Amino acid sequence: MIKLAKRISLFSALGALLFMIIQVLAELYLPTLTSNIINDGVAKGDIDYIWHTGFIMIGYSLISIVAAIGNTYFATRESQKLGKTLRSEIYRKVEKASLHQFDQFGTASLITRTTNDVNQVQLVMQMFLRMMINAPITLIGASILAYRKDAELTKIFLIVIPIITIFIGGLMYFAVPLFKSMQKKTDRLNLVFREILTGVRVIRAFGKDDFEKKRFDEANLDYTQTAIKVNTIVAFMIPFMTLVMSGTNIAITWFGGHLIADRTLEVGNLIAFMTYAMQILISFMMLSMIFVLVPRAQASAERINEVLDLPADMLDPTSPQTIESKGKAASLVFKQVDYRYQGAEKLALEAIDFTAEANQTVAIIGGTGSGKTTLINLIPRMYDIEKGEILVNGRDIRQVTQHDLRQVIGFVPQKAVLFSGTIRENMQYGYPQASDAEIWRALEIAQAKDFVEQLPDGLDHHVEQGGGNFSGGQKQRLSIARALVKPADIYVFDDSFSALDFKTDAKLRQALKAQMHDKIKVIVAQRVSTVMDADLILVLDEGKIVGKGTHEELLAENVTYQEIVHSQLREEDLA
Repeated sequence: MIKLAKRISLFSALGALLFMIIQVLAELYLPTLTSNIINDGVAKGDIDYIWHTGFIMIGYSLISIVAAIGNTYFATRESQKLGKTLRSEIYRKVEKASLHQFDQFGTASLITRTTNDVNQVQLVMQMFLRMMINAPITLIGASILAYRKDAELTKIFLIVIPIITIFIGGLMYFAVPLFKSMQKKTDRLNLVFREILTGVRVIRAFGKDDFEKKRFDEANLDYTQTAIKVNTIVAFMIPFMTLVMSGTNIAITWFGGHLIADRTLEVGNLIAFMTYAMQILISFMMLSMIFVLVPRAQASAERINEVLDLPADMLDPTSPQTIESKGKAASLVFKQVDYRYQGAEKLALEAIDFTAEANQTVAIIGGTGSGKTTLINLIPRMYDIEKGEILVNGRDIRQVTQHDLRQVIGFVPQKAVLFSGTIRENMQYGYPQASDAEIWRALEIAQAKDFVEQLPDGLDHHVEQGGGNFSGGQKQRLSIARALVKPADIYVFDDSFSALDFKTDAKLRQALKAQMHDKIKVIVAQRVSTVMDADLILVLDEGKIVGKGTHEELLAENVTYQEIVHSQLREEDLA
């Protein structure tokens, strides 16, 4: 919490403190004025004194109101700014995190940390700048003034305060672990709910509505039971404090009445003492509320810091080299590259070695889990290699900034992802200055022009979240077009033709070869028909290149490639 609180402006914190001190001092003086009215005005029948002191009380009340508004303004502004800052920092941290760091937390947990956890910290910070400052000042001030009114009556607090302290300590003992547990259960609830939303088509296709409903109900019930339990524990505080206040008032009235009867205490002083006693107990109540909420906020702060303290494991070089688009001189070189996933014993890729130049198509094929996607994710430096070199246009990708590297690469991921907005906005995602002519050219190459032209609004047609209003093949073609709009030397297609029919697949590859002739195309595919006309085919098996060459060369010499081909094509298709 302290680490996060350092982001608060010192000026605003001092402003909140100043206004709170003024408010508390004004409120503490009011019972004394009430005592004076009773002792010197009412008891003596001095109407002028009553009016005079009454106007002074109104003045102090107005000062208290203005100071409370000032304190609330600074406290609210700074707590909201802190929330905004934390959300921005978490977002930027996640955005720059490596893929394995992102997977370390999971989407649901990151959403919870950005929303619910930040809200908890924000709430406690606002309470801190208001109640946490108010309570101790009021407690100390009211105790001193109560003692000045009558020292004997203050002995009541020697019994009351230890009782309150023990009770609050017991509440915290039981409530704090439950508050921490609630944050984890919020993660679980978000995870289940998000899976149901994103997988709704699969759930309905398999008729698992009841199963998923039960799974959600279990997560929801688990969270609810914990919330009920912790709020039930905390709920005991109000009636307990009411009981203590009532008991304290009775004790003060009882003993105070005897002191008045003995003429050692004036009535006004007793009234003032009772008011100060209430201020003392309310201060304890405010502190107890904060002490109950702080542990939950502390748990949230720890979860936020886990994200903010993530080490940057993919750093740009301190003195980066420049990398430029080289057009017909573009090149991609893998030199004995090894890669291992974090924490894994076995290499995911081993001794990967090949060279590609402009106007060449490199195809990567292999069985499931052979390392195809991992290999192409190394090109834009989604992961850092363990050994070897990857050169793009003659530059080691670790010696240039990630931004500059990705400027010369057009990437189409395995899963077609479209963003809500219009088709034009999606096409300009990687190249904002793209003209309509450039967009239509990319759509034509990607075989998406025909269906986009038929849409009522053309390029201004609305795209729903995730591209939900397009078919799988349409989303894939739009994703390909988005990459082609961006001027680049290397275009990477990660199994991006899987949702296309054979005819569209063939047309797309033909268009790529004809119109993107000065580019390097790297294609990952499962279908042999997609890779047959590639200039270089890499056959992967368990992270190693077991075959390298053209279709004809591999078909004649490579057993693994032969097995793949014969599993998909008939003999007459190969003739």
